[in-house]
Order: sequence, then structure tokens, then C-alpha cells
Amino acid sequence: MKSALVTLFFFFFFLFLFVHRAQGASFSLPNLNHHEIPIHVPQPESIAFDCNGAPYVGVADGRIFKWLGYPFGWREFAVTASNRPRGVCDLTTNKDNEPICGRPLGLKFDLTTCELYIADAYFGLLKTGPNGGVAQILATSAEGVPFGFLNGVDIDRQSGMVYFTDTSAIYQRRNWELSVSTGDKTGRLMRYDPWTKNVTVLRHDLSFANGVALSKDGDFVLVTQTTAKNILRYWLRGPRANTVDIFFQLQGAPDNIIRNINGEFWVAENSAGKGKAVKLDAQGNFLDVVDGLNPVSHVEQRYRNLWIGSVVNNFVGVILNFV
Repeated sequence: MKSALVTLFFFFFFLFLFVHRAQGASFSLPNLNHHEIPIHVPQPESIAFDCNGAPYVGVADGRIFKWLGYPFGWREFAVTASNRPRGVCDLTTNKDNEPICGRPLGLKFDLTTCELYIADAYFGLLKTGPNGGVAQILATSAEGVPFGFLNGVDIDRQSGMVYFTDTSAIYQRRNWELSVSTGDKTGRLMRYDPWTKNVTVLRHDLSFANGVALSKDGDFVLVTQTTAKNILRYWLRGPRANTVDIFFQLQGAPDNIIRNINGEFWVAENSAGKGKAVKLDAQGNFLDVVDGLNPVSHVEQRYRNLWIGSVVNNFVGVILNFV
């Protein structure tokens, strides 16, 4: 089943490049071949995989799409705005429409319940059931402060706790450049308890808080600071619980960070209009890099393949047989 899905993706979804290389080597991919996704809504910020391994993407017009495979292609799965005007929103890429259309950024499936958790930049933390539809709002504020720009999300599979980021308490996503230029440090790392429905702020004063990823054993959670160009580690358990240190310092600006099945992390990094995928081990040591990409927002390893999302592209990519 897995090989059949990969074959369908290769021919009908996208093609980045077949790559064979030595572990630890870095290389450049200046001329990637690809097919566009068969929908006319670009800017897939992030990717999520459901309980059956099917991929989903959140796109510029506020919708989340599910890939059904050939010949069915993409199907609309969910929206985050309860009163979303389709005449205004469908197919739009105008960022000024985002406050009414929604902009789903972080996506993550709870593989126990098969529910999809969504960090929408405007509508807060939401979720849908396995059949999608209009997402249910779970939280819109913490400690009395409304969310300003939700971004990344991850789920602890053991406890069910949901970790997510608010990039700024001042600037909305459509004005993200101001958050960068002003040196805004009002981002937050938070935790949502699905049983009590409470939101706890774990860390204030973050510099453009972006992606979030839990360690394999749940001892710590990582959060990328885009403007500080680093990854912070917040310890959840053990002698260092509730303390923070720098997990890794990057040369460029990090976006999403995703853990693979082995407990390693892939980070989407951007600098000077170019993107790269950086691989780190669980101790924060550099392992690998894929350079020469267009700006990237999401890099995720699924089996031996790397899946790539980008807010400047009109496709989702995969590098096959990479690891």
C-alpha cells in the first residue's frame, strides 16, 4: 500500500528529484523538477498526515485540502472560518482577506483520536474530526491576552497535550514584516489541555515564535525563533523542568520544525531568498542539510522521503529515497 501511494504521488502530485547520497554529505539542488499540485491555490504552509498516512495541506485562501490519490486529486477537507464567504475567499491569495477567510498554518493529527488540530493565524487553536468540515474553536486567548498570530502546533502522543505558538501579540500575520523590522518579542509558547480546556503559557517574550516540536520521549519541546535565528528547548520533565536553553543556532531564519520517527528533527531554514532543510539529532547536533531550495516553510521526513511545503510555491514537493 505504501509503495503504491508513493508511486501515485510521484506521477500525479509532484516530483522534486531522485537523490542518492552518503549520510552526512551536503549538496545543492539548483534545478528541481516538479509538477504543480492539481489545485489553483498556492502557498502550502504546512503538511500533516492522518491516521492512514494521507497528506493534508493548508493553503492561502483559508482551506485545508486532503489528497485522495489519482484520479480523484485534492478534496476540500476543512475550513477555519465559520462564516467564510466563498465568493471572496475561494482561490484568493490577497493577504488582506485572511482575517475573514482564515489562514491555517500549523497542522497536526492526533494519531489516537484521528482529530486534526489547527493553529490558524486569525481564528486561534481549532480542531476537526476525521471527516473535517468547519473547525471547532478550542481557544482564542491565554492569561487574558488574545492570540495575535498562531503559527505552529504539535501533540504529545502520550499525554494528549497540545503545544502551540503565538508569533506576536501585536502584529497579525498579514503584517508579519513589521514584527521582524521592529524587533517584536511578544511571542509565546503555550500548552492546551484537551481535558480541562485550559491554556498554559510556558514561555513569554519570544522573537517571532514559529514552529514547535516535541522530543520523542516528551522530555522537552522545541520552538523556533525566526528573527533570533535559533531553536529554543523548553524542558518539560526532569531536573531542568521549566527551564530554557538554546538547542541550536542557525545561520538563517527557521520556520517549522518536525521530528521524525527516529527522534531527529528537520528544520525549514531561509536566508537571502533561498531555503534549505537542516537535520539535527536529539541533542542538537548538526547531521545534514539539503541546500539550494526555494524558500521553505515545512520539511518532514516520511519513511525514506522528504516532504517540502513553501509559502512561495504553488506545489508541495517530495525528495524521494533521500534517507
